[in-house]
Amino acid sequence: MKKFSVLIYGTALLSLAGCKKNLLDTVSYTQESDAQMWTTDNLTDQGMAGVYAALRLNIDQGSASGNELYQFDRYGVGGMVRDADALQVGTITPSNGMFSSNWKQFYDGILRANTAIFNIPLKSPSPADKKARYIAEAKFLRAYFYSRLNQLWHGVPVYLTPFTADDAVKGRETEDSVWKVVVNDLTDCINEPNLPPKYGKGNASYGHITKGAAYALRGKAYLYTRNWAAAAADFAKVQEAGYTLFTGDYKALFKEANEQSDEMIFSIQNIAVNNFGSTTQFFCGNRSSFGSCWNTYLVSPVVVDLYEKADGSKFDWNTVIPGFTSLTAPQREVYFFRDGLTAAEITAANNRGLDMSKYLSNGNEARVKSAYANRDPRLAANVITPYSEYMGVNGSANQPYVSRWPFRSNNTPVWDLATDTKAYFYYLHRKFVYEGATETINRAYGPTDFPVIRFADVLLMWAEALNEQGFSQQSLDLVNKVRARVGMPALQNADVTKPTYVGDQTAMRERIRNERRVEFVNEGINYFDELRWKTWKEKTFAAGAGIQQIWGGNVVNYSWKGDYIYYWAIPQSEIERNSNLVQNPGWIN
Repeated sequence: MKKFSVLIYGTALLSLAGCKKNLLDTVSYTQESDAQMWTTDNLTDQGMAGVYAALRLNIDQGSASGNELYQFDRYGVGGMVRDADALQVGTITPSNGMFSSNWKQFYDGILRANTAIFNIPLKSPSPADKKARYIAEAKFLRAYFYSRLNQLWHGVPVYLTPFTADDAVKGRETEDSVWKVVVNDLTDCINEPNLPPKYGKGNASYGHITKGAAYALRGKAYLYTRNWAAAAADFAKVQEAGYTLFTGDYKALFKEANEQSDEMIFSIQNIAVNNFGSTTQFFCGNRSSFGSCWNTYLVSPVVVDLYEKADGSKFDWNTVIPGFTSLTAPQREVYFFRDGLTAAEITAANNRGLDMSKYLSNGNEARVKSAYANRDPRLAANVITPYSEYMGVNGSANQPYVSRWPFRSNNTPVWDLATDTKAYFYYLHRKFVYEGATETINRAYGPTDFPVIRFADVLLMWAEALNEQGFSQQSLDLVNKVRARVGMPALQNADVTKPTYVGDQTAMRERIRNERRVEFVNEGINYFDELRWKTWKEKTFAAGAGIQQIWGGNVVNYSWKGDYIYYWAIPQSEIERNSNLVQNPGWIN
């Protein structure tokens, strides 16, 4: 797919936001006239590449748009954003650009898919098997874009043929109706005999949609409609297609060398070329990375504390520092100080009211570092924790850095990890953050593919679908496959004295959800999970929630304005343009 994706990078076809006039961008994304497009085999390839390119419409190489998939983690349990976000602080309105830009991007993708589905059988001279495969791929992508719309807006207008801006005046379908559209398209994919179950590593068509991907996405659609049996059946079919867990080190799974492993079912294809790469390094990295980066997206202390101890028991700060959880957030800061504070640093801490009698001038680092030892290995793979090392770059050479508080510059031979936010102490991302001189790339376009669906996701959704039908050993077994990969002990229901004991459906439901929370950090999954489970308020907007430093001190406070924000606002510009659209309840411009 990487070669395929380079054929053409599309420009936006359609803007459904704004005034009624001049909504249609008349520049074809194929760079060919509408009359000529699809009329040769090469133009058919280019047109199909343009449909895939719609997956990249939300990728901004120059700024943190907030619209890229991984960037939605800022709304979930696993992530935070460096600066205040209007949705979290309660000031967002239907005129916010996040609503209109996502709406536009998804409908751009739908229009491209519709154009392919309509024109390939009508105009293309390509072989019949190739045309059938391309139509199936376009239907998958259309289903994907409608899935995203429905996840966020819960019922949207449906267009299944090419349309112009003037045509785009339908009212909203119900949420259930949109899921039926998604399921129908994916069923057509699955029934297409020319669509293969999967592509292996190195295959020239790798990155194209497969039957396994269609089963995975349809299974997820069935989760949303609570059709648990159908979902479980589809996830079983993904396994039959040949997808499996990557058997190597969990951290290595997210490196370029393993981006085509059998775990990856559907990925956004990236290469280290401007407009074709990933921006995760740019906005989740640190100033000690190659080329420097911005720590715009951060890891929440909430998810860090969810990572179990190595024996499967829950992590408890009080076992590391007795009475820790009864302290106020400012009182906890003293335990995160580096060894050997200077007199000036101690004075500054005293002036902030900290009890410096709790500070160990020699051993403070070791005490807090022990909190992150003997934990689920995914913690160290996903998060740069206090006093852990990160291999960065100094010039063109490897340079080890350590995350310390407070930050100091020029601490050779091991330097302090630098960020944009030196005045604050945050957990930082490791996943998708490149390391050392051997991974020196332009920070704005990394080469590693971004997984949208991988087999661990399927296994845990499969476990969920089974558990919602009743507590079972099979559900335990599926979760345990994911845990076994990182050496975590198996969940079981035989010995109630062990921390891995799971006694019933309710307990298992929470185990599955927490497993997803710690497995998929920085993968753009958690926020959508919390919306689907209707747990977003309790998990992300709990009392005192906000953008938090490592010890829990808020830099920005979150404010829950009402359950209506489970449903995104229809963009105000769309409401004004299309009188048939009805706003979701609770939203006021």
